[in-house]
Amino acid sequence: MSQALPKRHEIPVAHTWDATAVYATDEAWETAVSQIPSLLQEIATYQGRLHEGPAILADLLDKMQAVYDEVGKIYIYATLFHEVDTADPEAAAKNDRARGLFGQTLATLAFMDPELLTIGFDTLRRWTAEEPRLAAMTHYLNDLERQQAHVRSAEVEELLGMVMDPFRTGASVHGVLADADIRFEPAQATAGNEDLTVAQGTIGALLTHEDRGVRRTAWERYADGYLAYKNTMGTALAAGIKQDVFMARARRFGSSLESALAPSNIPVDVFHNTLETFRRHLPTWHRYWRVRRQALGYDKLHVYDVKAPLTAVKPNVPFAQAVDWIVAGMRPLGNDYVDTLRQGVLEQRWVDIYPNQGKRSGAFSTGVQGTHPYILMSYADDLFSMSTLAHELGHSLHSYYTWQNQPFLYARYSLFIAEVASNFNQALVRSYLLDHNDDPDFQIAVIEEAMSNFHRYFFIMPTLARFELAIHERVERGQALTADTMINLMADLFAEGFGEEVEMDRDRVGITWAQFPNHLYANFYVYQYTTGIAGAHALAADVLAQKPGAVTKYREFLKAGSSVYPIAALQAAGVDMTSPEPVEKTFAVLADYVDRLEKLVTR
Repeated sequence: MSQALPKRHEIPVAHTWDATAVYATDEAWETAVSQIPSLLQEIATYQGRLHEGPAILADLLDKMQAVYDEVGKIYIYATLFHEVDTADPEAAAKNDRARGLFGQTLATLAFMDPELLTIGFDTLRRWTAEEPRLAAMTHYLNDLERQQAHVRSAEVEELLGMVMDPFRTGASVHGVLADADIRFEPAQATAGNEDLTVAQGTIGALLTHEDRGVRRTAWERYADGYLAYKNTMGTALAAGIKQDVFMARARRFGSSLESALAPSNIPVDVFHNTLETFRRHLPTWHRYWRVRRQALGYDKLHVYDVKAPLTAVKPNVPFAQAVDWIVAGMRPLGNDYVDTLRQGVLEQRWVDIYPNQGKRSGAFSTGVQGTHPYILMSYADDLFSMSTLAHELGHSLHSYYTWQNQPFLYARYSLFIAEVASNFNQALVRSYLLDHNDDPDFQIAVIEEAMSNFHRYFFIMPTLARFELAIHERVERGQALTADTMINLMADLFAEGFGEEVEMDRDRVGITWAQFPNHLYANFYVYQYTTGIAGAHALAADVLAQKPGAVTKYREFLKAGSSVYPIAALQAAGVDMTSPEPVEKTFAVLADYVDRLEKLVTR
């Protein structure tokens, strides 16, 4: 018999994230929503007046902070209900209203940058020296000057702000299909006497199941669920890509890639060098597939075998144990770091822990300045879930320290550095586990989890980045995008990565793009998983080696937010991402894991 996931209301409150820390009740949220229009009207009165002097600009910034604080909380509160039950129409309506308010806020504030440009940067820099409330604007103004060729008139900026909400429709459709509408056929054990539920919250555990029949049927039926909706999802993704191209051209960029990298001042060469370095190191992956096939004793390795357990001893890791291990692993960063982490998880209910029907797939950390961090995941009492928790806590503590130390202008950090803190945590926790338990089966299990994470960040994500570049360039050339076109392209790219070592089902591998509804709608986001894990391992190596100043520099990196460009923030912490060296070094870490694994499984 299949075991149905619990409904949302059946999950114990202690295992859910605490929305009341944002607003005590829905009524309080409604009150906050009702106040936003008047706040936006007040901000609108500043349009056309910024030339009057520094005090007017400072007053506008004060009001901007007030409205962003409230709109951010409104959005997060709605998220905390919608993401855990995407089939709940009331939660969906609340989320839609919050997104609409966010779009209205962007549209209302669209006049500011064009007006600042007309004032001139010499005058604006004089104002920052005269008015203490403008002192924090220095980097903002430098960045605006750098990007001024891509800032349009106030009227056009207002329009571009207004389209942000409807432009999310494709991603929303894709997400609802994936999380609420697709019904996956159950997986079956080899003996055929048990059905196992295939869902967003269970697929990870099923793909690491010791029974090959479970893995095969889970993988096939998960892919088949997406293939059944391939045309709808393909249309939605094509719309998202066309919107990226539209926005790039509206802002006078030469390409969608240039448009995506410019806001964070990332050289385009960083993107291309990352993917080229990945392609050069594909033989490392081919070797890993061979070691894995030999360890499993298979004649042929299939895609559904890439996470098959290599030891019969699978560590059971309850949530409380995971927290203890993460705290121990992160101890090098200081007592205040681990105390904040422990209190957030165990007392303040930062984490929505377990799966339920309709819960959003995957895991993420969210929140805004004015709330504490929130983590969504589907914990499964294993090392993989423990590592996911460590990962998301890396994001959360990065946000926490940024919010504590930066004004609202810089209270968010670039996507380019977002994956550094998360992978840094995983690197430190794995090192702790490997150093404190020399049991071979435990060591294999830890390395398997590490390889699974590398598989995502150093195999899946750069492959998706290559796919993303190809489909953007296809649209930029005026060519059509269809589901079948994307399936074939995706299959070709994975075939190169798997080489001769892995048997492929082209359609089921090719639909992989549909299984990432959030990532591919964030214009050229996925390559940053690869740069993120590279930066993380370079920084972690210095901390683990107790290099003088490494912890202090890393802690300062966590506080920087967007007050400096991401490349500069990483350079200050000790790693240069304009060079291929961090990616090369991290592939050396990957190769070392393969070496260690080969020795353990052939002992």
